[in-house]
Amino acid sequence: MRIGYSTWGMPQVPIEKALAEIAELGYTGAELAVTPGWSADLYTLDAPKRAQIRQLLGQYSLVLTGVAGHTSLCADDPEVNRKNMQRLKDTVDLAAELEQPGEPPIMISLVGGRPEDWETHRHLLAERVNELAEYARSQGVIYAMEPHSGTALDLPDKITWLFEQVHSPALRLNFDISHMDVMGISIDECVPILAPLSVHTHVKDQRGLYPHHEFLTPGEGPFPFVHYLQAMNAAGYKGFVVAEVSVMIQRRLGYDPFAHAALAYRTLVTAFEIAGLDYHG
Repeated sequence: MRIGYSTWGMPQVPIEKALAEIAELGYTGAELAVTPGWSADLYTLDAPKRAQIRQLLGQYSLVLTGVAGHTSLCADDPEVNRKNMQRLKDTVDLAAELEQPGEPPIMISLVGGRPEDWETHRHLLAERVNELAEYARSQGVIYAMEPHSGTALDLPDKITWLFEQVHSPALRLNFDISHMDVMGISIDECVPILAPLSVHTHVKDQRGLYPHHEFLTPGEGPFPFVHYLQAMNAAGYKGFVVAEVSVMIQRRLGYDPFAHAALAYRTLVTAFEIAGLDYHG
């Protein structure tokens, strides 16, 4: 396993500064958030900017762990869904364009909706997930869908049902255990089920239970990272463990993205060392 950081936590930081800081802190991977409102919004990344990102990743010896598109697949309006699907396919194309030798190109997105939409939308969601996964496969990209509290895809049984419906080899998970934790699902309950399906992860810290929970930066809360890493290792996970700073934290007065990135790195390195696990790949 290796340690990465998501630029989700640096929404207004220019990408050249974000990547420089991520590398300086010691991270060996960076996830690129390209959702609207972030400094690297997908549709602001013209050819020169994409070339610059590729150059910076090489300059700083950073692996692009994934490209985070985060666009809903649960829209009822056909035109809204068409636009959402096109954005996700364009994000797949970006992941393919930025592919690095020896590293899988990954596009990450939650599926949207609400928990109560599951029963009414699950078959439609399976169709859309399959379409997107097959498009990703055609481009040589892995589509890592993200289970997320408060969305239609929030529980392990829903995840396994979707995998039973969608057989594309390009479909995997972005496993953010914080969403399982705030749903009251323990490490020992969810890791054996979800880690084998996963190609990418997010980690945060957190306290409380959904919907009255609070997401925190790794190191600010009670989450047992040593136990988590040991369980992920036992489950055979070999990918990046990627720190993500929630929008909940970004709303704090005086939010310093670099201080939170540094805290997350120290927390994860300490946990890897206590667990006796290598974090250099």
